[in-house]
Amino acid sequence: MKLVSDPAIANKIRKMNQRVRWQDPLIVGRNIDQTRLVLEDGQTDNSEFSFLVVGDSGSGKHRGHNPQRKVAELMLPHHNECRFMLHTGDVIYLVGSSEYYQQNFIQPYQEFLLGGEHPQKIAYDQMIFKLPILPVPGNHDYYNLPILLSLASLTTLPIRRLLRSRLDLDVGLHGSGTGEAYARAFLDYLQVFQLPGELNNHLNQYYTAKTDTGYCLSYEPGHFTRLPNRYYTFRYGGIDFFALDSNTFNDPPPLPKTKQGDANRRILEKRREDLEQEKQQIIETSAKLRPENPIEADQLDDYHAKLSQIEEIIVDIKKQLAADRTTLTDTEQLDWLKQKLIESWNNSEVRGRIIYFHHPPYVTEATKWQQAQTLIIRDRLRGVLDAVAEEIGSLTQGRPLVDLVLNGHAHCLEHLETMDTGHADSHIHWIVCGGSGFSLRRQRVEGADLMEENKLVARSHLFIGRNGQGSHKRRPYSGLRIDVKGEGHPKFIVRPLVSEWYQRQWRDREFEPLIIE
Repeated sequence: MKLVSDPAIANKIRKMNQRVRWQDPLIVGRNIDQTRLVLEDGQTDNSEFSFLVVGDSGSGKHRGHNPQRKVAELMLPHHNECRFMLHTGDVIYLVGSSEYYQQNFIQPYQEFLLGGEHPQKIAYDQMIFKLPILPVPGNHDYYNLPILLSLASLTTLPIRRLLRSRLDLDVGLHGSGTGEAYARAFLDYLQVFQLPGELNNHLNQYYTAKTDTGYCLSYEPGHFTRLPNRYYTFRYGGIDFFALDSNTFNDPPPLPKTKQGDANRRILEKRREDLEQEKQQIIETSAKLRPENPIEADQLDDYHAKLSQIEEIIVDIKKQLAADRTTLTDTEQLDWLKQKLIESWNNSEVRGRIIYFHHPPYVTEATKWQQAQTLIIRDRLRGVLDAVAEEIGSLTQGRPLVDLVLNGHAHCLEHLETMDTGHADSHIHWIVCGGSGFSLRRQRVEGADLMEENKLVARSHLFIGRNGQGSHKRRPYSGLRIDVKGEGHPKFIVRPLVSEWYQRQWRDREFEPLIIE
């Protein structure tokens, strides 16, 4: 049984463009940059500042514990010292439904929200942040609910009762609407303005920030906290932040119609068949477990995680097997990133660059490290960075093109560093922050070194994820605090914030800060 449906990239781009009225003549005529915002908190010129990071958080309560809320509580002592929080995607599991924003986002992050003392009164499409949460969409934020499962949601079919009472999947009556819920929750949803003068009045009120590229959205904490687009940029303390939507450039090329391609196709088809059988076994086994029993409740948590993991692998295989499709890449977004990075390097006011998006190009988490989507994201980001390096020449003076890349998708906390890859993504620090609420995963058995054709291209320096077996299984959930120090070339002090669920109790764990400079 299919649990999720991943819309085509063309549909994602088209629908998101409609929602923000992308390049509407009225917007273009006002010289408004729809990919930029200015964070109006009065402190953007401070060279030293701090911010928080979470990712893959959007699950509800587990059996007897709520990891997402626990991570949010870890961050409460840091609120007054941090200027914003980045979210690396998968805001809502399992299928990005608006039905689950109250349980899986508003309640856990109530202290971030205006009116958060009464979170149940906050509508998901009316959120205003006191402390900005600046997300990018994850794959689950785009997923739709397959029609058969949607029909089951409306009935008392046994399969529906099984999924709800045993595996406790966050599946309601519908999916994300190809990112509709995410757009209404976080983006400036300009499509609602249809009457004469409405859009003009809105632009007059909220698109007043002046930048070197024209006007842009003015993001005012506690007043107006919408994002201009699914990908965007902002500058804070001399650091340029680039937020990307990796869901629209993660399609791998189809398998070639060769003997080797046919052989790979058969291998993938067999793997998909095996995974479907494993999924059915999980559903059948979970029906025999009792949620009221603590040990069996933990087993149900594990089955829940495994089922979601299998479904993501099946989606990855399906992308590779779609032989007749035309691979679509969001070249408009990638060209935008290239141009913005070139402009950033030619601006003397900018002293550092951070990119964040959902799918990690480098990771050693067991289920993600060799997925086709991981490898194609790596390839396409390399293409952009190589083009930027060629354009700007010696401007970098030996520095990497980007100081830090933040990702999610892999359910862990990991710090990697690229070696000499032969490309412009060499010697960059990569942090995967995807362990902030949903079930955690383990590091691959192959170890910390990532190879390409017998060449070392990246090494993992820290991995915090699920470990141990049986009653000694540990689940360390995590977020980050990052302090930006220094007047010129920035130094980043990365502080892991970790709380571990172990033997039915929470234990906060201390880790040495990571120093990146």
